[in-house]
Amino acid sequence: MAKDYYDILGVSRSASQDEIKKAFRKLAHQHHPDKSGGNEALFKEINEAYGTLSDPDKRAQYDRFGQTFQGGGGASSGGWDFGQYGGNGNIKFDFGEGFEDIFSGVFGGGQSGRSKRGRDIQVDVEISFEEMVRGARKSISLRKLAVCGHCQGTGGKPGAKEAACKRCDGRGRIQKQVQSIFGVMAQVVVCDACQGKGKTYAESCPACQGAGRSQQPETIEIDIPAGVQDGQALSLEGRGAAGEHGSEAGDLFIVVHVQPHKDWKRRGDDILSFVEVQYPQAVLGDKLDVATVEGRVTMKIPSGTQSGEVFRIRGKGIPHLGRYGRGDHLVTVKLVVPKKLSSDEKQLIEKLAKLAREK
Repeated sequence: MAKDYYDILGVSRSASQDEIKKAFRKLAHQHHPDKSGGNEALFKEINEAYGTLSDPDKRAQYDRFGQTFQGGGGASSGGWDFGQYGGNGNIKFDFGEGFEDIFSGVFGGGQSGRSKRGRDIQVDVEISFEEMVRGARKSISLRKLAVCGHCQGTGGKPGAKEAACKRCDGRGRIQKQVQSIFGVMAQVVVCDACQGKGKTYAESCPACQGAGRSQQPETIEIDIPAGVQDGQALSLEGRGAAGEHGSEAGDLFIVVHVQPHKDWKRRGDDILSFVEVQYPQAVLGDKLDVATVEGRVTMKIPSGTQSGEVFRIRGKGIPHLGRYGRGDHLVTVKLVVPKKLSSDEKQLIEKLAKLAREK
């Protein structure tokens, strides 16, 4: 059975983009695999659904053809995997020590025999509408668990005497007997004496008290690509918290929030705006000065322009994320009807109305 993207996000088929975005943020935060009780499979479905429904063109095709339109795969247009842009790496999820321990508790070995990978970290970055269009470079300051600079992650005081761990004979793992549904089984776990390092030190590092890592401040420079969607995330592989005892670090997720613009709105990769025209301009035609992200341009409207007509300024929209080209700037004409008229203006309007009736 084909997936129902609306049902996955818990929204109606008439839901607005804001409602879809809010639903995605709530569900992605709730089911992120790195969180307690997270669900990787459901998280991927949520990401895929948002990737389609957040793009007006893909959503329209999905509404018409269903999932067979082949526009799914949310990471490229609405989800969390930005690994294809700028060499930032791919998103990876840490399920914690419990994931593989289910099997190691029965058959032995598994994740319990290794140190824990570092935790992923998520930070939020706010950018302006213009920065979203042009791309931006931002500095992020945070505190995180990092490899101890004093002992270089060994946990021992520099120069202290080393020795093979007596409890595990230098292997870093020990075997213990556990009770399971199949009876008493052997399980391999990290040695609690040396914490998996296989060796001990006569003296622990005074900076990290033997942990090999400590909380440290760090400032990271990131490049936000032009065309990023509000609510999307970039991932920097290995820039999260340091792992235990030399194991790999987690990843850093940067969730981008785009500030709304007072005059412009986004629809796909097009920019929408309004321009007010007076009645004579609409009837006779005119040249209008229109503000775009690339500066002010002159736009010509023909005689007989109707209120609500839309004019396209090509190539002045938002760059297509990860591919060549950009959208357009769409300008909607709004006819302004004056609330007060001078006596001369009123006479002219009345004369015009009389001429119209005589036709």
